[in-house]
Amino acid sequence: MAKLIYTVDDEENILEIININLEKNGYRVKGFSNGKDFLARFRQEKPDLVILDLMLPDMDGYEICRQIKAGSQVPVLILSAKGEELDKVLGLELGAEDYMVKPFGLHELLARVKNIIKRAELIYKDLDKLALKSSYDFDDISLSIDEDRHEIKLEGQQVHLNPKEFKTLVLLIKDIDNLVTRNDLIRLVWGQDYYGDTRTLDVHIRRIREKMSFKDFGSKYIKTVHGIGYKLISSTGLQENKI
Repeated sequence: MAKLIYTVDDEENILEIININLEKNGYRVKGFSNGKDFLARFRQEKPDLVILDLMLPDMDGYEICRQIKAGSQVPVLILSAKGEELDKVLGLELGAEDYMVKPFGLHELLARVKNIIKRAELIYKDLDKLALKSSYDFDDISLSIDEDRHEIKLEGQQVHLNPKEFKTLVLLIKDIDNLVTRNDLIRLVWGQDYYGDTRTLDVHIRRIREKMSFKDFGSKYIKTVHGIGYKLISSTGLQENKI
């Protein structure tokens, strides 16, 4: 299926030119002239890319970018008349993948769109496809897991997790010793269209730690990378000051 792009710009002529050229290049496109309508649609269906103007009549573009990145991995290309270095830095620090200044060339815009979507496909980590072993060793603690039966045991003692807690732990185990971002966990556990409170994830992690208190497993091995995500470490010897 063709990639879906949302364009957000209150200048009607610019929106029309961008949309026509994107469609000519094989993309599905939906245009919005204000932030409110865009966010309402974004909550219903996530696109493959958002092209976002910063100066909208009803909302600050930076705030829209922040909201996009708070609950999704959807890439953002900022397209704005604000060309100062500080504007670009702020946009990129909020998570935008690229920043273009108006006036712009259509060929360059299309090239950047193509590159952003290609990069997003390459770095998109499909944790569901990673292999899961039946047992793991954590220093002096053995963990066994059966994904089909939704069973997990520490040293033979069964740990009772609800479905979302179990799914969250499975994702951490599959990518053991590596950071799993909040966005990945939310997307895979709650669904791509989830737009609720991201603190729900923190509550689930806390409950997992509490339920896996055998030999302090939860607090020792499930680590928070503040503001980014979580990681399950295979040994306390792998702890670093940054965790």
